[in-house]
Amino acid sequence: MSQTAIFWPLIALTALVYIVYLLIFLRRRDAIKLGQASARDFRLPLNEPEASVTVIRNLNNLYELPVLFYAVCISLCVVNGVSFLAVVVAWLFVAARVAHTLVHVTSNRLRLRQPIFTIGFILNGILWVILALHLAIPATA
Repeated sequence: MSQTAIFWPLIALTALVYIVYLLIFLRRRDAIKLGQASARDFRLPLNEPEASVTVIRNLNNLYELPVLFYAVCISLCVVNGVSFLAVVVAWLFVAARVAHTLVHVTSNRLRLRQPIFTIGFILNGILWVILALHLAIPATA
């Protein structure tokens, strides 16, 4: 397996971050058009319109657990530890983050969001275990 294959899930997750930024812009723009906010309200957004506050919270989430994901994926590449399993788990993590985002910015149902987050949390942990095992078990020549 190519060591660079691990970068495609990273690129996909980064694309999700850009999509969420765009969604924040669109929701804020709509709030201004509907008279729910004015442009100056966003200088120091202490009173964020309801339509955009969940999207902003989701963006914050995309800078929490995914930071560990970026670190483990890059680490796997650096130590030549990218395997088919690692790439599959990385893609599953991205899928979990996409699902989490979709729930967060639509219904925001915690009953759905929490299990999806937990799945992603576990998948991220599996990647760290894969890295640890790669480092701990010497490769056979």
